[in-house]
Amino acid sequence: MLSEFLISGAALGLAAGISPGPILTLVVAQTIRHGRREGIKVSFAPLISDLPIVALSLYVLSRMRGAGPAMAAVSIAGAAFLIGLGIETMRAKAPGLGEPEGPPRSLSKAVVLNLLNPHVYLFWSTVGAPMVLKGWTGGAGQPAEFLGAFYACLIGSKVLVAVLLGRVRGLLSGRGYVYTLRALAAALFILAGILFRDGWIRVQGL
Repeated sequence: MLSEFLISGAALGLAAGISPGPILTLVVAQTIRHGRREGIKVSFAPLISDLPIVALSLYVLSRMRGAGPAMAAVSIAGAAFLIGLGIETMRAKAPGLGEPEGPPRSLSKAVVLNLLNPHVYLFWSTVGAPMVLKGWTGGAGQPAEFLGAFYACLIGSKVLVAVLLGRVRGLLSGRGYVYTLRALAAALFILAGILFRDGWIRVQGL
């Protein structure tokens, strides 16, 4: 019988993997601009960025009163980073036009973006870390089930998006390519606005 931790991890991972957000938007943008391989690299960023976030979340659980200023700063920094990515995406040219693009740096961009996304901290502080601590009372097996299922579904769903989009990438050319990137840039700007609003609300609540 499937355990509560396995089912919870899979459901949460799948929901996080396919929900609109900065990382999924970056998966799409990098796949369109640089190919399926770069989109897949973005998908694996949580394996690198989440370790310090999980550790910090466990710390925050015991000191929730001091989390406000840090979360406000992370929100505003994340908004600024998304604006930069949006400008870069909007300025990108169709293949064969202008100067060649620089190195994609897909993985490093995604890691930084995840570290500056307050929603990741909120998830681990309110849902993920408590589930790990709850499972730990019964040994290491249950947290391992939760984390394994969570990351398998989180990363797998984003990899699937990159693979499927990579198959039709060749259909995007000329104006279609430019307009698609502009739409993605607009999505990044909207997400930046949401993060800035969250940060401003937290600042006002201090």
